[in-house]
Amino acid sequence: MPKTSATSSTLTSPPVPHSRRWWTLSTVALAQLMVVLDSTVVNIALPSAQTDLGFSNGDRQWIITAYSLAFASLLLLGGRLSDLIGRKRTFIIGLIGFAAASALGGAAGTFGLLVGARALQGAFGALLAPTALAVLTTTFTIPKERARAFGIFGAIAGAGGAVGLLLGGFLTQNLDWRWNLYINIPIAVIGVIGAIVFVDHLERTGPRPKLDIPGTILVSGALFGLVYGFSNAETDGWDSPLTWGMLAGAVVLLVAFVLWQRRAAHPLLPLVIVLDRNRGAAYLSVLIAGAGMFGIFLFVTYYLQVSLGYTPVQTGLSFLPMIAMLVVAAQLSTNIFVPRFGPKIMVPFGMTLGALGMIYLTHLDLGSTYAADVLPPLMILGFAMGSIMPASMQTATLGVDRQFAGVASAMVNTSQQVGGSIGTALLNTLAATAATNFLAANTPLTAAVAADAAIHSYAVAYWWGAGFFAVGAILAALLFRRMGHGVSLSNPHGTPAAAPNEVPLPVH
Repeated sequence: MPKTSATSSTLTSPPVPHSRRWWTLSTVALAQLMVVLDSTVVNIALPSAQTDLGFSNGDRQWIITAYSLAFASLLLLGGRLSDLIGRKRTFIIGLIGFAAASALGGAAGTFGLLVGARALQGAFGALLAPTALAVLTTTFTIPKERARAFGIFGAIAGAGGAVGLLLGGFLTQNLDWRWNLYINIPIAVIGVIGAIVFVDHLERTGPRPKLDIPGTILVSGALFGLVYGFSNAETDGWDSPLTWGMLAGAVVLLVAFVLWQRRAAHPLLPLVIVLDRNRGAAYLSVLIAGAGMFGIFLFVTYYLQVSLGYTPVQTGLSFLPMIAMLVVAAQLSTNIFVPRFGPKIMVPFGMTLGALGMIYLTHLDLGSTYAADVLPPLMILGFAMGSIMPASMQTATLGVDRQFAGVASAMVNTSQQVGGSIGTALLNTLAATAATNFLAANTPLTAAVAADAAIHSYAVAYWWGAGFFAVGAILAALLFRRMGHGVSLSNPHGTPAAAPNEVPLPVH
């Protein structure tokens, strides 16, 4: 078996039987679904949890923020640990830890304990998510199978938020808000069994690289400051010293991290991973799509429940057609369109559809109906995400040396999580400002004026979301390489496909 001279250690494994590859995909997809849906499943349960535990309106955002802070700031560390201590071992540890943190949160009797449990969930999610994608990356190396696998995985990653809304509504309405956390325990148990049986253990030979402690501290602090700063803007506003202090500190730490990675002997994030033009474009596309999609879930949920009076279950069911369209688009993209046209066509196409779907949503008002006014834009947005995510995720991890698959995969999750956090905070702040200005301009204040102010604030958020997708379409069209130039999704080097147990090195 050939070895590359560009690596200090080599990972070897026997070829994985074809039938077990798809069981491996089922296992990692289940884990990914658990992590992604946990970002939204608690949203619908928040009012019930607040009534039960008695925390204030100002404090309730920390149930969400505690998870995203820990998740975003520790993702790169989680990805690197999976490279260093083994993917199978890291995957199982992440599943067990996530289940334990979920049990702790479900049993929480105080606000503080619930916030702590959510932070623990985020920490173990940061260990689990990049490991799941790295297992997929190193399991499926035959181009045609890889395309199918990433189509399924991308559909799950994109639909996880909507599934969380549906599941959260059902559990809250029919059982108890605590089951939004307890539900992770049986999912994790199934995942652990699947990992033990179907995920291969790859033996490392040669010297073991050391963990980049300074790099870990710098990037974790930077991501923490970035997510915290944007989250703080929701409550304290953009003129808050804490908001700008955190964001400025994040920029300084990010610059220091990049400078350190250029000279570190064992860098946490080898810059060659993100400086590849195609992968950089893929990470940026995931970030922008995440920013737009998290806003969709938030504002459409509020519109359906508050403005139209839907129940939590009805709200969740309303997103099902979007999920179905996302899954269909993901399969069409990865099996037909991406191999033929490449990400340079498919990602801008998906971004353009996303912008059109957002513009469609701006026409919603108090007299709108689901079938005529809500369903069409949701289906458009589902097809948009099904066009963006699989192509971006596959490109982001294609051609990465196997020893860096974990950290390259972590960058996908980091991009999506940071994009979602930035998008949610920014759109929330813009919507709140729009609502305040609308109320000030339409006195006296009545229930009808307040309802119209809410509709106006949602429309402002949708217009900005459309702007996110439009910018994403332009950047993707400019940055992605054309088919046949550099890395290709169907054949990375224009040479015969890599053997099932070898992953090609990056092309520059």
